[in-house]
Amino acid sequence: MTTATDTSATVREPALLGQTVLVIGGSAGIGLATAHLVHAEGAHVVLTGRDPQRLERVAAELGARGHDAFDAHDPRSLDEFFRSLTAPVDHVMVTAGGPYYAPLADMDVADACRYLAAHVGLTLQVARCAAQIVRPGGTLLFMGGTGARKPAVGISITALLTAGVPALIANLALELAPIRVNLIAAGFVDTPSRPRCLATTLMRAASNCVPRSRSDGW
Repeated sequence: MTTATDTSATVREPALLGQTVLVIGGSAGIGLATAHLVHAEGAHVVLTGRDPQRLERVAAELGARGHDAFDAHDPRSLDEFFRSLTAPVDHVMVTAGGPYYAPLADMDVADACRYLAAHVGLTLQVARCAAQIVRPGGTLLFMGGTGARKPAVGISITALLTAGVPALIANLALELAPIRVNLIAAGFVDTPSRPRCLATTLMRAASNCVPRSRSDGW
């Protein structure tokens, strides 16, 4: 007696099929990697970035539903971009911006204050705009960091944001519900800006650490 066995592979439906994901800062680094991932999971992608040529290239690669080149830290440009969106989106990820490093002796205090204002302003502005365009139950995801969790020379401004932004995000989550608002803190990330061999070495060194970041995902 022979028993027939079904050897066909189970096909998983893409997790984001038919959904729209907006990535602010989606032409490089973590934003670019995220754009590729959500596209592979069936999402329609909308991208922003500061470099028009790079953004155009990435948008063509992914068949993006839309893209716009501007500085996300410019409130007027950011507001105009959100107003230009003609349909709701399901998820927004914000990776624009970067850390601020300067020892106190060399710090331009006025420049540091401008950086702080721009960073917090971007978070608040995106949250206000997203409230009007993200579907209920959708996600607003911000990018934090882990580099300033231990005191060190030169990271005072970044440490301030590392400590303070989680509280800001937690409060925004209450105000924007039922939109989910999350903050993820990336540790060592292997991107084109960091040689693969270095990232591998650092990941091995960190393999025994207890993760302290949290994300609810998409």
